[in-house]
Amino acid sequence: MKGPAFPPLEGSARVLGTLALSLATFMNVLDSSIANVSIPAIAGDMGVSPAQGTWVITSFGVANAIAVPLTGWLTQRFGQVRLFVASVLLFVIASWLCGLAPTIESLIFFRVVQGLVAGPMIPLSQTLLLASYPPALAGTAMAMWAMTTLVAPVMGPLLGGWITDNISWPWIFYINVPVGLLAATMAWSIYRTRDPGPRKVPLDSVGLGLLVLWVGALQIMIDKGKELDWFASGQIVMLAIVAVVGFAFFLAWELTEHHPIVNLRLFARRNFVLGTSSLALAYGLFFGNVVLLPLWLQQYMGYTATWAGLAMAPVGLLAIALSPWVGKNVNRIDPRWLATAAFLVFGAVLWMRSLFNTQADFITILWPTLLQGVGMAMFFIPLQTI
Repeated sequence: MKGPAFPPLEGSARVLGTLALSLATFMNVLDSSIANVSIPAIAGDMGVSPAQGTWVITSFGVANAIAVPLTGWLTQRFGQVRLFVASVLLFVIASWLCGLAPTIESLIFFRVVQGLVAGPMIPLSQTLLLASYPPALAGTAMAMWAMTTLVAPVMGPLLGGWITDNISWPWIFYINVPVGLLAATMAWSIYRTRDPGPRKVPLDSVGLGLLVLWVGALQIMIDKGKELDWFASGQIVMLAIVAVVGFAFFLAWELTEHHPIVNLRLFARRNFVLGTSSLALAYGLFFGNVVLLPLWLQQYMGYTATWAGLAMAPVGLLAIALSPWVGKNVNRIDPRWLATAAFLVFGAVLWMRSLFNTQADFITILWPTLLQGVGMAMFFIPLQTI
């Protein structure tokens, strides 16, 4: 049973709707990068090592990965507009609590909450945005959405570094409060009459439990591996067993469940497998660099948080400049060629960074970051189209 189809928005409603969805997306993506340059300061204030401080980043990512597969069920159960606005408001509350966190344990807990409530925001922002535009303008709509996601990696390190050095790190979370409240208010005022409404659907609670189990065990194993000397540690061996066995049971359950939390049958489609694998690989390459490079610059190069942010910020400049062109031509140029070119750019960027040493000057560090923006523009928009 599908909800009623709504006509595209027009005029000021479309503009304001796009702005509301873009603000929410911007806030979400910004939060994925703004903390990266602040990890040494957070770890120092909390009395833990920078390696332990990276849990502030990974806890958000893991919780987000668990929440995203629930978006389909939550959308049907509560309605897409209600769910989107609730996610934004809960994200605001979680951000506020992150800023108030007195210990690393409480900060990680609130980051988990933040990641969980952030899960539906990006998928639903795309859904609502595409419904706001006629099909002929879908490429343009996605280019505008992509520009928002590309501006955030530019602003994140800059804001995070400046706030950390000149105010205090809790404010990297507090700045979400006004942005989120504005986005939620605008989205509700424009989209509340375009919600097909909730309906009762069964929840695959066993599948959800297994997903949390194996993903959580795998992430803890990866994070604690170096600290505990990998498989020389009984704890790491146990976590590996839990992850492997949990994943095997998850596969078996989801393939036989009538209402799976993750529809694994989609992986029988070649395009879906290739597209999903490419997206996962690209996001891993991108966010891995975004997390590791600022830490290296501050721990081994003596950069302040502000200068580490300046070194990371150009990643989105060329991406922002090229996104309108890619969005306009994505229907004329085979998206697979664009995505392939993007991977070649990513490979060149990683090769250039592999040559870094502690004698590298600021310009040397800046060039690969600037070039990476080309790959981002040619990758994320075409992959969404495919």
